[in-house]
Amino acid sequence: MLRVPAAPLRVWTVLNRVLIGVVGSATALIGVPGIAAAQPPEPAPAPPPPNVNSLAPVKLSEYAVMDGHWYAFRTPDGLTCVLQRNGGYGCSGAIPAAPNGANFVSGGPGVPQFSATTADVFASVGEVKPLPAGSRISYQTVSCGSEGGVTTCSDSRNQSGFVLTPAGSHIINGGKDPLLDRPEGTNPFFN
Repeated sequence: MLRVPAAPLRVWTVLNRVLIGVVGSATALIGVPGIAAAQPPEPAPAPPPPNVNSLAPVKLSEYAVMDGHWYAFRTPDGLTCVLQRNGGYGCSGAIPAAPNGANFVSGGPGVPQFSATTADVFASVGEVKPLPAGSRISYQTVSCGSEGGVTTCSDSRNQSGFVLTPAGSHIINGGKDPLLDRPEGTNPFFN
């Protein structure tokens, strides 16, 4: 009886293990991009806006400027805010935690937007009266108020507005008019 040395079998076993290792590594590498390409989680939604209309109202005539065409006030943090008789409203100045370094936010008619300007938009009104903390000023459908370092303006006509706060300034309802941009199957007139 002839005996064949066992060396070729060992070579085959080693090659088999190397082949299994290469295939296993390739399979693992194919799975890695799927994990790395996963979408980041959605950011948390903005907190609900403060209820401006629950604040104490001030006498509108005490804040009239520009021959009574505008009503202006200064916030505790130095912003100048204006409500116009035509429905426009906004604030100008060093807006705390504003997106993209914006120094101006305005709305109405329509949903507000942040923007950057080279000068104070409301400089022409001159010195304006400060709005006491815990109070609001209202004209037609727009109300603006200040409470605890937070300035909020809301327009009940389009259910939008803005919130200015050191924790993050944002547009109410994400800049969408809920009367026009409704989720499928909902009706703004039926609760």
